[in-house]
Amino acid sequence: MPNPLLIAPQWIVPVGPAPADSRNSERAHRALCDHAVVIEADRIAALLPLAEARRRYPHADTLALPGHLLAPGFVNLHSHAAMALLRGVGDDLPLGRWLHERIWPLESRLIGSQFVHDGALLAFHEMLLGGVTCVNDMYFFPEEAIAAAATLGLRSVHGIIVIDFPSAWASDAADYLRRGLELRDRMRDEPLVGFCLAPHAPYTVSDEALRRIATLSRELGLPIHTHVHETREEVETSVARHGMRPLERLADLGVVGPELIAVHAVHLSESDLRLLADAGAAVAHCPHSNLKLASGIAPTARMQELGIAVGIGTDGSASNNRLDLLGEARTAALLAKGHSGSAETWPAAHTLRAMTLDAARALGMDDRIGSIEAGKQADLVALDLSAAELAPVFDPVSHLVYSCGREHVQHVWVAGRHVVSKRQITDDAARLRIREVVGRTAVWHNRVGEILSGQV
Repeated sequence: MPNPLLIAPQWIVPVGPAPADSRNSERAHRALCDHAVVIEADRIAALLPLAEARRRYPHADTLALPGHLLAPGFVNLHSHAAMALLRGVGDDLPLGRWLHERIWPLESRLIGSQFVHDGALLAFHEMLLGGVTCVNDMYFFPEEAIAAAATLGLRSVHGIIVIDFPSAWASDAADYLRRGLELRDRMRDEPLVGFCLAPHAPYTVSDEALRRIATLSRELGLPIHTHVHETREEVETSVARHGMRPLERLADLGVVGPELIAVHAVHLSESDLRLLADAGAAVAHCPHSNLKLASGIAPTARMQELGIAVGIGTDGSASNNRLDLLGEARTAALLAKGHSGSAETWPAAHTLRAMTLDAARALGMDDRIGSIEAGKQADLVALDLSAAELAPVFDPVSHLVYSCGREHVQHVWVAGRHVVSKRQITDDAARLRIREVVGRTAVWHNRVGEILSGQV
């Protein structure tokens, strides 16, 4: 067995649960100095003062990281990774036109194993270099996204997608569920792979399918990951068709509970918010996608007041263009302050917890990832705060949220494996595969152009 690894950065931010008084959040998550993290195999063996760590682990290999901040790996709570191949094809369109005029017509012609593999590999590479160690993905052909994540050593959770129209992957809601559950059974022993039930949205999934999903969630202990209350039109249409708001309908069908991850959750009434809070549901907040599609601004300050767990997601490249969770986190914090009129809401420590431990909790994985604690999986990210544009550093947690960009991510570990070192993917085979996929992007570019021009 290899020697333990002792990582000695200038600062460590362990991250932990929110204190009872959220105003003390900053003090509860202050960075530690002169400490070290010890990794044995795939787990964190210890978080100790540096001198004590050296005494207790005299044979450990040491990685000194002066000027660096070590934090838990970031968790991207919502993504459509394969849509990296559709980056920029539907810009400057509202959601309805974006879906009906660009995304769904293109997907109907493009979706297949190769498309999903290539797009997912590009997306996961981008995320990994930005400090994301776990991604919650929702797309067709999830087996290909799983393979792409495995190539890079990324931890991933995959949606068993359900939608009421056929695709190249499945024919109807029952077929989507059957295929997804079979894949879950095959991947049961893969330590870096997890699953969610992923009905696309209330407006694309029938009552019957949603009831079945609620039952399966309870039986199998799987989260439910779905778009909901993304636009005002979605809410109005639901009231006209069903006589109730989307979340009310989902609650009536048994879908709203602690297992629910409500993606976007922009247009929420006070009763909607209290429904989520009382159910113990979580929200996947995707601020850049919501802004770019002009969907609106989610009331995340009120969510914080009500104790609703909020994680942060990038959404897909076709509605965001940049899979940068650090950028999303900064925007999330600023929007919460500007929208609420309170500079004290969503402080830096709360924002960091949203992109780590709270997102892990939404996935039912907070016992394994999301914080730096002995016994947890060694999913870690180290950022270099010694760059001139970051000097001086008064508060490293504040710097992480408000000043750092993904270009400051230097090292990434997933399950103890050093997958990014000095901003480079460490695995030779993975680097070769990425070059191959980049070489094929010209083919996908031409194919998209042919479809949009009506040539095919």
